[in-house]
Amino acid sequence: MADEITSPLLSLIREQGLIDDLQYEEVAAENKRSGTQIVQILQDFGIMDLDAILQAEANYMGVEVVSLHDRDFTPELLQTIPANTARMYRCMPVSVSNSTLKVAFEDPLNPARVDELGFIVKKEVQPVVVDPMEIGKLIEKHYGQEDASESVSEILRQLGSDTEMAREFEQLAASEDATAMADLADAAPIVRFVNLVLFQAVQDRASDIHFEPFENEFRIRYRVDGALYEMSPPPKHLALPVISRIKVMANLNISERRLPQDGRISFPMGNRIIDLRVSTLPTMFGESVVLRVLDRSAVNLEIESLGFPKYVYDYVTGAIQRPNGIFVVTGPTGCGKTTTLYSCLRRVNTMDSKLLTAEDPVEYDIEGIMQVAIHEAVGLTFSKALRSFLRQDPDIIMVGEMRDLETAQISIQASLTGHLVLSTLHTNDAPGAVTRLVDMGVEPFLISSTLMAVLGQRLVRTICKNCRTPFEPTDTQLALLNLSPHDLGDKVFYYGRGCSTCNDTGYRGRKGIFELLTINDAIRALINERAPTIVLRQKAVELGMVTLREDGLRSIFEGDTTIEEVVKYT
Repeated sequence: MADEITSPLLSLIREQGLIDDLQYEEVAAENKRSGTQIVQILQDFGIMDLDAILQAEANYMGVEVVSLHDRDFTPELLQTIPANTARMYRCMPVSVSNSTLKVAFEDPLNPARVDELGFIVKKEVQPVVVDPMEIGKLIEKHYGQEDASESVSEILRQLGSDTEMAREFEQLAASEDATAMADLADAAPIVRFVNLVLFQAVQDRASDIHFEPFENEFRIRYRVDGALYEMSPPPKHLALPVISRIKVMANLNISERRLPQDGRISFPMGNRIIDLRVSTLPTMFGESVVLRVLDRSAVNLEIESLGFPKYVYDYVTGAIQRPNGIFVVTGPTGCGKTTTLYSCLRRVNTMDSKLLTAEDPVEYDIEGIMQVAIHEAVGLTFSKALRSFLRQDPDIIMVGEMRDLETAQISIQASLTGHLVLSTLHTNDAPGAVTRLVDMGVEPFLISSTLMAVLGQRLVRTICKNCRTPFEPTDTQLALLNLSPHDLGDKVFYYGRGCSTCNDTGYRGRKGIFELLTINDAIRALINERAPTIVLRQKAVELGMVTLREDGLRSIFEGDTTIEEVVKYT
């Protein structure tokens, strides 16, 4: 993602005629591949030296180039920017006079960061240009690795004890004045608090952040590895300003509090951009807001990183190279279906293939793929998008979800006319996907002639490597897995004791467990007879299908997860 932040510098240098188009392409490609900063790549490739790069930036912005060597960072100077803010905005204070603060940014060409920092420090911020490679070292040296949670509780103490601010917030909330509410959302402590909450959520690898106003309290919860954890709750009067701040960041209508709204925030954190999907919902006591964290750097979209067993990996990599057919991934919400499909698309995203996706909403933008966001309010449904896709001469189509008969029929039509179709379905297991399509009204002979395979998956939490401990399972635990002590042999079971690394949960991270139903002649015959799910499942197991439960056992025996996790999800 680094290129999205640093490419303004590259564009600027090209516009000034300091590099040609070929050099521009080379540097951009290297930046995308390695994530190395543009400044470093330009020097490594021998295209420009550091002084010329910094001078080009400074000339464009009308500011000075400053050296940070041997500069005295006094405690008074460092206090002008709080530690977490310096880490989040990747900046260092250089000098302060009256109401003006000179600040060195890792990326000075981002005006939004300069404005936001001004809000937080309550001074006029003047950017200066420095060697960006020095900023990270200086932040670490002078600000250290401060704990984000301590800063959150410290700012909560300030906000909670400021009774005058609390009264002002409550009066403004009652006034329903949109301008006043926007001012409220831009108050420095609120901006800082919201940024810290987002910063800490990303640090803790949260997938979702929930802001929930109740009658007498305001709760903030993070979902980490599928489980929800509560933060120390902020004072109740912060609910409106905090939620207003999020709506301002997501460009939502701040005065509309009676209807649900959806939006998106691009949040700079360190040297990368975090995308947040925002959803608001009116409740009895104010708006509930949920942010889905889409951190590209935390998701590795390579098939190898999905943790497929070898037979699944071999089958899937072969199936997605076929010219036509339908490949379905199934499972409940949040089990990683989209990540699996994106990884498949990444593998087949070559120069000689045209890829189109219809998604609701688009989670990650992938270069080289035409992605369409479904918008039912204006009539752009999955089926409508699919019809248009067929006129766009695609090779591979991804349908976010087969929700209705029409979408399923067009997907089958696309497959019959020589396209590879990837899609998802919400069912409990792989054989259930076939029955679901029949229940929708799709003719069984069409399913049996186009469906290649169904991959069922779940995500189970993995045991923290730091506090993993072997233990002897009880007969009751074994009975849950339909195992007897004789089946065990010398197999070892593990659990996580809980430590600081995993926030005392015993778990850190998640991994997939899978079941792959391949459609062969025996299964086709049963589909054509409209056989129920249980018969399909029995036949598939007879023919060698490894069920989710069995794949879960593999993860238990490999010491990756616990009995409780596998029993809970299979």
